[in-house]
Amino acid sequence: MLKNIFLTSLLINSMLLQAQDNPLASILKSEKFKQITENPLKYRVQILYTQINRDKHNKPSLKTYSYRTDSEEYFYPASTVKLAASVLALEKINALKLDKNWFMYTRKSREGQQEITQDLSAESGKPSVAHYIKKILLVSDNEAYNRLYEFLGQKEFNQSMKSKGFKGVRLTHRLQVPLTPFENQFTNPIEFVDTTVRKRYFQMAAFNDQAIFSKKPILLGKGFMNSQGQIEHQPYDFTLKNAFPLAAQHEFLQRLMLPEAFPTKKQFKLTKEDYAFLYQYMSQYPTETRYPNYLLDSTYHPTYCKFIYYGSDKNEPLHKNIRIFNKVGDAYGFLLDNAYVVDFEKQIEFMVSAVILCNEDEIFNDDQYDYERIGFPFLKQLGQEIHMYEMKRPKKYPPKLAHLKIKYER
Repeated sequence: MLKNIFLTSLLINSMLLQAQDNPLASILKSEKFKQITENPLKYRVQILYTQINRDKHNKPSLKTYSYRTDSEEYFYPASTVKLAASVLALEKINALKLDKNWFMYTRKSREGQQEITQDLSAESGKPSVAHYIKKILLVSDNEAYNRLYEFLGQKEFNQSMKSKGFKGVRLTHRLQVPLTPFENQFTNPIEFVDTTVRKRYFQMAAFNDQAIFSKKPILLGKGFMNSQGQIEHQPYDFTLKNAFPLAAQHEFLQRLMLPEAFPTKKQFKLTKEDYAFLYQYMSQYPTETRYPNYLLDSTYHPTYCKFIYYGSDKNEPLHKNIRIFNKVGDAYGFLLDNAYVVDFEKQIEFMVSAVILCNEDEIFNDDQYDYERIGFPFLKQLGQEIHMYEMKRPKKYPPKLAHLKIKYER
């Protein structure tokens, strides 16, 4: 009996010390988060927050804090997979000695595949890896991701992520395209043509002969809407869907934004120009962009896809001293953001990755989700609370962030 009391006391003390040492614990005590923190399992919320400290040479060291981060607790990664596709596509371009601005023609070899030889949103009117990445980073374009998925190939995409040490990642399908899991194992032939219309590279159609799926069934919710628009009262099956654990997403962002904090073998095979390109379009607002010209579409407001700090608020004042380098996702009620936040005026930088399930009725695939009421306010408040915490956190050496002061298009 005394032994059990002693062990319980140790456990409680350990939890208290952990809470004291973890700033997320104090941040989440705010009344603003009460609905979520009182029932975190219901919302399947996970958070990773990284403090960045610089030495006198401006080299960063990272200290990461977590809240409920569990690689075994599944969430649908939605559009966050697109950042990985963008980076790996640039790596492949470099390995093949191609140019990301060359025209990329997607051919077809099977029914259900698309052939793409034009992109009227591009200045040239032609598709390219560079333009696809722009559309992914600016407004999370699904078709742009699908073209990069086809360029990478399902097998190569997954092998590359595994070889880089990202655990638990499964990339199994295109987005918003009604293809079976088997058809997603096939990817299109790809042709690259330079600006003089000279053919420079041809990639054969590919097939991944090893189907990718979770070893354990992933069944969530109380029901789902089937393809006939009817509700079936049984859990929705995510076993064959994409997976990208939050820890892997967060480290991917860290390696991308702070490569100097990692050994060379863990750094991406990108050029200096590649990093500058990615940083620009990760942080540039759609309304600052000339091609595509999103000013012509009222859907896209300045802080579109900046869930951390801004949520979905079109009327939130734009903070000119703050830039957010990020990738978001939302699908099946899961809302996510992986963000590196920089405040040039206050000399602040931090990273936060978070996911929350916004599906009160637990019915999947019906497009009836609670993003506006639950998800967006949560991510907005989380980003702003961490920003306020960082303003008070002492730093021996303020960061030098001149390389992130970018001249945008508008």
